Amino acid sequence: MIGTRLDETDSPRLVRSDRGWWFIGNQTWTLLRHDQVGPDGTINPETEGFLREAGAYRPRVPRSYMITVLTSTVCNLGCGYCFQNTGAGDGNPFRPDRITRKRLTSPMIDKIIDFTRERMDAAGLDRLYLLLFGGEPLLNPKGCLELLTRTGEIGRGYANMATNGVLLNRKLAIDLEAAGLCGAQITLDGSRADHDSVRVKHSGAGTFDAIVKNVARATEATDLRWNLRVNVSHHNAERIGELFGQLDGAIDPARSTMTFAWVGDSGVGYANDLRHQDSVADRFLDWSIQALEAGYRIARPTMRTTCQTCSDPGGRHGAVINADGTLYSSWQSAGKEGWQVGTVDSGYLDVDRVRNRWVTCGYEYQQADGTQVARFQDSVDGRLLDYLLASDRL
Repeated sequence: MIGTRLDETDSPRLVRSDRGWWFIGNQTWTLLRHDQVGPDGTINPETEGFLREAGAYRPRVPRSYMITVLTSTVCNLGCGYCFQNTGAGDGNPFRPDRITRKRLTSPMIDKIIDFTRERMDAAGLDRLYLLLFGGEPLLNPKGCLELLTRTGEIGRGYANMATNGVLLNRKLAIDLEAAGLCGAQITLDGSRADHDSVRVKHSGAGTFDAIVKNVARATEATDLRWNLRVNVSHHNAERIGELFGQLDGAIDPARSTMTFAWVGDSGVGYANDLRHQDSVADRFLDWSIQALEAGYRIARPTMRTTCQTCSDPGGRHGAVINADGTLYSSWQSAGKEGWQVGTVDSGYLDVDRVRNRWVTCGYEYQQADGTQVARFQDSVDGRLLDYLLASDRL
């Protein structure tokens, strides 16, 4: 995964590689010979018929209603690139101005449960996917635990959390799992040295060792699974390879997926000058192979995909809910003034009234050169699939 990238439609991809052409469908990866694909990238009719019969063209169908809930909009860290920053702050470079402070309460959880139950019924879905989000969600542990428990009453199937991991102690991890949490995304900003210069407390202190220690202890005490998101920019790309040795023996790779994600310039006081060039694509491929060799899982290349929460104005199959019950189209716009699209009390506003507020979770990539980004991702994915096939990992 190169980062958040959203397409306009769900559709297969055809990616050239040294071995031929990879047809990437819905949970299918098929290597085609060069003679099965024309010079213009058209698959011959016989091959296309085979792929359709095998289900490679089948559309993705939502099986769960998805809600992302901000349990707290406050954060205990001061990352300069955070999309929730609104200003540089007053004198402290590690305490940028942020979106308005909100905290999830029990009465609001009651309203969220009622709203979600109604939306699930309207969508004809009886299962729920919950993402605990922030700010830092664990600044409100009571809200996290109560929301996990209450969503279990209306068909929650899977629950995940996006957390910086600094507050995730052993007891809290046990309590969260008991309430229904299945896993968490933890972000690392490259090697220890680079991470500790960016992902810092408001005092400026680094957080790498504390995060790794907390994940290790939570792994010992629970069955939680981890997605280690490694942020990539020109600030840390030279030393990301050091990360594998620094995590060795501390984090169990068998319980972890590793994702390398491009950092956008959506915050305040940070810039990413890395470019979508062949040499950078080589690095993404090398890191993915190193992760696999170290025992981590990596996400397989996917077809072109939309987001079931933000791609469909009106929130038919998902919702992003701020701690005060305000609805937003995307986790990237959540909490930002002027981007509201409704409330859990009254539902979504008329789509035509808020169409200009309905941003998607890939909007920073829509501002970039889409052709260049797609070519970059194709370059990484084609060679990665060649490696997965050769190493019997596909």
